[in-house]
Amino acid sequence: MSRWLRLRLPGWHDGGDLLRQVLLFTDGSCLGNPGPGGWAYLLRCGSVEKELSGAEPDTTNNRMELQAVIVGLSALKEPCAVRVVTDSQYVQRSMTEHLVRWMRAGWRNSRGAPVANRDLWEALVRASSRHKVSWTWVRGHGASAEQNRCDQLAQAAARSLVVAA
Repeated sequence: MSRWLRLRLPGWHDGGDLLRQVLLFTDGSCLGNPGPGGWAYLLRCGSVEKELSGAEPDTTNNRMELQAVIVGLSALKEPCAVRVVTDSQYVQRSMTEHLVRWMRAGWRNSRGAPVANRDLWEALVRASSRHKVSWTWVRGHGASAEQNRCDQLAQAAARSLVVAA
């Protein structure tokens, strides 16, 4: 996260090396785009793991990718040093390359259009402001067992809405 963003985010905590180290794996899935979608995260702190998934009936894959990170970060009860691992370049690149520019431009993108999913970007800014967050992109369906697990959970959550209908 850029120094500028840290200075501007309410509640930003920079506890340095004293923070608990957390890995947060996330994924989102959508059956159709838009359509029924699911999100999932797997949190790892030392030997402790927690996973959770959820679904929405009419959404997009990008919204589910964002929701997974928001809910995962919000699950942390204290400020932590969090490494978010995602297969979404949309999330990773937006947080590391575009977010500060969007905020400075009044939530407008480089073309001057409103930023898509602004509600979730603002929620993600709030959720990440308590933590020291780094962002790592990994290829989807790759060698990461944790990322593959999130993919399975997110897809199952999305499918649960189709079965329930």
